[in-house]
Amino acid sequence: MSAIKAIAMMAILGASVSLAAQSTSMRPPITGIAKVSVYATDRNKSKQFYGTFLGFPQIASTSASAPMEFRVSSKQSIEVSPAPSGTTDFLAYIAFATSNIDSMRRYLVGQKVPVEGKIQTQPDGTRSLWVKDPEGHRIQFVQLPTHGHLLPVISSTSKNPTQPISQIILHAGFIVQDRAAEDRFFRDILGFVEGWQGGRGARIDWIDMRVPDGTDWLEYMMHDPTAKTAGDSGVLNHFALGVPDIHQAANMLQHRHWDSATPSQDPQIGRDGKWQLNLYDPNGTRVELMEFGPVRTPCCSPYTLPVPK
Repeated sequence: MSAIKAIAMMAILGASVSLAAQSTSMRPPITGIAKVSVYATDRNKSKQFYGTFLGFPQIASTSASAPMEFRVSSKQSIEVSPAPSGTTDFLAYIAFATSNIDSMRRYLVGQKVPVEGKIQTQPDGTRSLWVKDPEGHRIQFVQLPTHGHLLPVISSTSKNPTQPISQIILHAGFIVQDRAAEDRFFRDILGFVEGWQGGRGARIDWIDMRVPDGTDWLEYMMHDPTAKTAGDSGVLNHFALGVPDIHQAANMLQHRHWDSATPSQDPQIGRDGKWQLNLYDPNGTRVELMEFGPVRTPCCSPYTLPVPK
């Protein structure tokens, strides 16, 4: 190859790298989980579970047909929607917060990610768009109003409203069968960063992918489709609420007497080194209570997830 051709080739490669870096830099921040949405077959039972048992205040609705929504914090919520007929998967979608929804749409289109329809604006000023990941999970991106949720909560008729069990959604997880395909979407396009992976024995069962600009994470629940049994989706498709003291949280819930949500086990330390306790909503969706940081060294791989404040 002549010197002139070599220089020309280097210029082309340099331009390609520059364009790739420019494309990545165009992605607006993804700061955390904004919402987890679950399906329910009995509205009243789910309202008791999320509103009374877990203690989350219900956000006032602008429509009688709108899903119920429970406020975890000014920037996070849990949505409960009527279950579609015949559904066996009760995790409806996960919403991630971004600082600029218009830039996010341009970025996704530029990355050839199909975006469903136009950007939607909610009564409280929240703006959102929809995509699907390579395995068909519904993902929403939302730009919240500057001060978070603006709609008021429904006032409690009790003089002693129930204390919320948590003030933060730490992570949400769903079944993943093709890690490489999910990595191309969440890691390569969206910038998620692996924070830990572990499992039973030599097998990798869980992979924690942290949002690029925050402390929340998405958990790949690695699963062999040939081994699926009834009830798997409710256990694997789940979300986790952060608590400072798992035993204090367990005692609090024990005094609230919700038989159908009584955990099948005592608090335990997971493979990631953190105290945790599993609850299940009326439709079997796992709601994991989890302390913020490890109390012993996690197994399997280096643990780089930051401890949320």
